Amino acid sequence: MKKKQLGQILFFGALLLALCILPAFSFAADTVKLGSVDVQKVLNESEIGKKAKNDLESLIKSKQSVIDEKGKTVEKLKNDIEKQASVLSADARKTKEDELEKAIREYQRLVQDSQADIKKKEAELTDSILKDIHDIIDKIGQEEGYTLIIEKGMVVYSDKSLDITDRVMDKYNESKSKSKK
Repeated sequence: MKKKQLGQILFFGALLLALCILPAFSFAADTVKLGSVDVQKVLNESEIGKKAKNDLESLIKSKQSVIDEKGKTVEKLKNDIEKQASVLSADARKTKEDELEKAIREYQRLVQDSQADIKKKEAELTDSILKDIHDIIDKIGQEEGYTLIIEKGMVVYSDKSLDITDRVMDKYNESKSKSKK
């Protein structure tokens, strides 16, 4: 019988302790400020992001025009060999085929180099913008007292009021327009 009474006393004591501690936890939870940001949206829709995208597209177009010219040269050599196949001597044909192979290798190298240049430029632009965006997110987090700001792409659901993407983009655009002046 005494064990049963001791168990009940311990149970009610634990319940009383829990009731005293719970309000303290709920008070602490009220001070937590959360936010989410869509970094990809800032990358794509900010003024600097749009400019970087246009610069990259211009680079791609210029590289593509050089590649197209080289491709036409390869096609012309190939067509010349096919047209002249019956009238060329074995040595002349071999020379033309060697020239074609060399042109094809140069074309392939040009394509690979162009792709590498574009990829490198894209990484440079993206890294620079991302660094600036993260600096602004840090600044907003500190100035506005956020406990946690998370990347929106990793969140399954969040209240729309937690999204600070537009504020980040506005501050980013503002900081870049000030630096231009």
